[in-house]
Amino acid sequence: MSLKNIKLASIATTILLMPTITRAEEVIVSQTNKTFMMKDVKIEKLTIKAGDTVSFLNGDPWFHNIFSLSELKTFDLGSYPKGQSKSVTFEKPGHVDIECAIHPGMLLKVEIK
Repeated sequence: MSLKNIKLASIATTILLMPTITRAEEVIVSQTNKTFMMKDVKIEKLTIKAGDTVSFLNGDPWFHNIFSLSELKTFDLGSYPKGQSKSVTFEKPGHVDIECAIHPGMLLKVEIK
């Protein structure tokens, strides 16, 4: 095998072994009728990738306050009115339970892969 062929084989192997790059996504979860919704469908579970951002859009005529006390990701987005959204980025794999401080029946389980 010539030196040129060895170099080409080495380059090809390097390219094949390079990790694939995945892009982080933004997922929009609306709050409608005191429930978490995606594309007009009520959701209680959501699966995303590490690095993804979830935007919580308030579609109700009253305030929501989205928060999590989960060990993996603790946050409190504060109260915000209809038409506004607030976002959270989930950096690590695991599970996070999300609630609304104003409406205790609103629960969302997020799995981050």
